[in-house]
Amino acid sequence: MLKRLLGLKSRPDAADRLYAHAVAQARDPRFYAVLGVADRIDARFELYVLHVQLLILRLQEHGEEGRELAQRLFDVFVSALDNDLRELGVGDLSVAKKMRKLSEQVYGRMSAYEPGLKGEAGVDLGAALARNVAPETATAGEALASYALAARDALAAQELGSLIQGPDWPEVVP
Repeated sequence: MLKRLLGLKSRPDAADRLYAHAVAQARDPRFYAVLGVADRIDARFELYVLHVQLLILRLQEHGEEGRELAQRLFDVFVSALDNDLRELGVGDLSVAKKMRKLSEQVYGRMSAYEPGLKGEAGVDLGAALARNVAPETATAGEALASYALAARDALAAQELGSLIQGPDWPEVVP
């Protein structure tokens, strides 16, 4: 009862489940072994951003319910970043500053990736991804862009209920 009064969740909701699915997919070792994504914390962060963004873009296509869920998913993502900083030992006084910087990075990435994910003409999604996941090689960016577009198409084929139960991600292949 106290949890309900304080607005605390006693079990994961759809946004929590979607975030967990995005993280699990982003951790697929084939991104690093097969696609050539650099196995570094910053490149892993990029994969988290990409997968959360793919879900958000798809959810926004499902009317008001989807848009609300997309916002909750984004909120879960930001909260997870905050929790991760704290678990890494960042002090309370530094968390706000680091979260501001991370938020700027998230918004920057999402702004850079969105036109390519939406198929806008003249946008090189591969180059944008390469700058962040493997700046030393353009091939990783191109391979990841192909995967991202396949993921976008796979998610587009799923209805909201199916998506919430577990997104059907494409295989990570070169």
